Amino acid sequence: MTFQTFRPDPRLDKLLNPRSVAVVGASDDPVRISGRPLAYLKKHGFAGAIYPINPNRETVQGVKAYPSLMDLPEAPDVAIIAIPSQHVLAAVADAGRKGVASAIIMSSGFAEAGGDGTAAQQELARLGREGGVRLLGPNCVGLFNATSRFYGTFTQSLDGGVPPAGGVAVVSQSGAYGGYIAYLARERGLGVNYWITTGNEVDVDAADAIGWLALRDDVKVIAVYLEGVRNGPAFIQALATARAAKKPVVVMKVGRSEAGAIAASSHTASLAGTDAVYDAVFREYGAFRARTTEEQLDIAEACLAGKFPAGNRLGIVTLSGGVGVQMCDAAETYGLDVAPMPKPAQEKLRALLPYAAVANPIDTTAQVMNDMSLVSKNLEIVLRDGGYDSLISFLTTVPAAQAYGTKLRDAILAGVAAGGGDRLAVLCMAAPQNVVKSYQEAGFLVYQDADRAVQVAGALTHFGRSFEVEQKHIDVAAAPRFQTEADALSEHEAKAVLAKAGIPFLPERLAATRDAAVAAAREVGFPLAMKIVSGDIQHKSDIGGVVLNIADPEAAAVAFETIMANARRHMPDAQIDGVLVAPMAPQGIETIIGVMRDPVFGPVVMFGLGGVLVEVLKDVTFSVAPFDEVEALAMIRRIKSYPLLEGVRGAGRSDIEALAKVLSAVSHFAARNSDTIESLDLNPLRVLPGTQGTVALDAVIVPRKSV
Repeated sequence: MTFQTFRPDPRLDKLLNPRSVAVVGASDDPVRISGRPLAYLKKHGFAGAIYPINPNRETVQGVKAYPSLMDLPEAPDVAIIAIPSQHVLAAVADAGRKGVASAIIMSSGFAEAGGDGTAAQQELARLGREGGVRLLGPNCVGLFNATSRFYGTFTQSLDGGVPPAGGVAVVSQSGAYGGYIAYLARERGLGVNYWITTGNEVDVDAADAIGWLALRDDVKVIAVYLEGVRNGPAFIQALATARAAKKPVVVMKVGRSEAGAIAASSHTASLAGTDAVYDAVFREYGAFRARTTEEQLDIAEACLAGKFPAGNRLGIVTLSGGVGVQMCDAAETYGLDVAPMPKPAQEKLRALLPYAAVANPIDTTAQVMNDMSLVSKNLEIVLRDGGYDSLISFLTTVPAAQAYGTKLRDAILAGVAAGGGDRLAVLCMAAPQNVVKSYQEAGFLVYQDADRAVQVAGALTHFGRSFEVEQKHIDVAAAPRFQTEADALSEHEAKAVLAKAGIPFLPERLAATRDAAVAAAREVGFPLAMKIVSGDIQHKSDIGGVVLNIADPEAAAVAFETIMANARRHMPDAQIDGVLVAPMAPQGIETIIGVMRDPVFGPVVMFGLGGVLVEVLKDVTFSVAPFDEVEALAMIRRIKSYPLLEGVRGAGRSDIEALAKVLSAVSHFAARNSDTIESLDLNPLRVLPGTQGTVALDAVIVPRKSV
């Protein structure tokens, strides 16, 4: 979890918060794509200078027009380019010559179209770099900044009005999805200060936008729609910056399925990457991955309250036992702990409500409604004496009843305040909109659906716990460097390399002849194992290249001959170094540690059950290298089969701490050698009982070919 401060280019300020704008290709027709940006700027009162560029008109929509960017009286902060793709390159070149700091390119027909469009986009990038112009797009719908009333977009979703100003910022690689979010935000009354669509990302990308927004005081939460990332380190840096600033990032990352990944690539020429790796990046750097648009908006809206529990203990108070069970199920899904009330607190509740269930969920039954003071006292005890980090109350339709009016709301407010007013309080109810609004204005998060209520509480807790994580810089300079000219390494060679990185192996001997094998066997001791050594043979068991439980020198001689004969028969062209002679490994639980080089994020470490089980159960987890032993322990605990390492049915605990050290050491080695290693596998890595450590029984390193 290496952290570096995001340092935004000053030109991003001019792009995202401009004081002057040119609209290249501005149309006099306000409903045309090239007419909408100018119409929006006028309608919503952009206070800066506006320069329509149209060589065929003296005025456009009543504003003085200019033939080209070169004819402007000043260099504007941003140029909106809404012209056919064949004219875009010339416009960007003019922008560079004029000294324009940034440009929003709405035109399509570039990399998303393939063929000549890809070459045109490459030329576009070159012109931007040489002219010093930061480029947003092409193939984007633009952006808006509600604070400065800059609406540099052509999305029709703003025709009916814009979202109110507020603490939400939206970053979307898809213009259509971004427009959809803007429309839904307006319908909800959800305040959006910034809205940025990035399109093909020839230059400015989602990472630039997230990093810039994370440093804005008027941004409270960032909602992101993501199809892919090109610059993994920059994206990680942006997420780390947001977390350091305590700005929640709620990500809708599409492309989970193979079909979805292909669609994402063709839509904006994105690199979809491995979905499990994206999950690892989001988890390690505090972003929350939403599954649906409604979930993304729910969580973004809830973040505006600014309450992020640092612990995951959830208290549930309900008028319905059945819904309490439903919430418990949801809590497990969303990472919340419905721990029982302490016994003294249970006794206090039982004294107040003799017929209530007082463990957790706390089912008050309808008796609580006979006396509003009971509501307050009940909630006070749950929060203060129960020690919960957050509270969810299921109120059914009671708030809708006129008989209770504001009494119930005020009683809940009093109880929450007495129990600790800084706690997250979520209410689940069905009531008229005006009643719901009165609860929301009192500071409560309100939902009709119990699962949504728990889901939001889980997301806010995710952020709260993430904000408590210390940002760390991990130095991998002490890890050994790996260099080779070989296309493949044998197991023996791979083990020699990894042993220098601190990976434990058995004492082994390489024998090239029958007599050497027998001598090595006597030296190692019996029983022992023997296996073929060749950089060309990775799956040794498949060709009869492994013999186990060899009991004496005579059996060792036979095993050597058998292994060599099998290798020559099955793979006659393989370069064979000999046979590895090793003692039989002590018993333990077999795990796997692997490293893959992700094309976006670099080396990523995988951990899971080892042997053949990893292929069958696929119970694995990933983390981006490098990481420390704390993250390694968290990684180990994430697999579903973790209880096997803790010990089940009388089995003792395995040496999990030693396993964490190996995981961390592998991550350091992988990060140090990201330029020379394509992949790495320790399978199996046997975790021994108690404090006996670990031992890797096999090792594979695939060198990275020069590019």
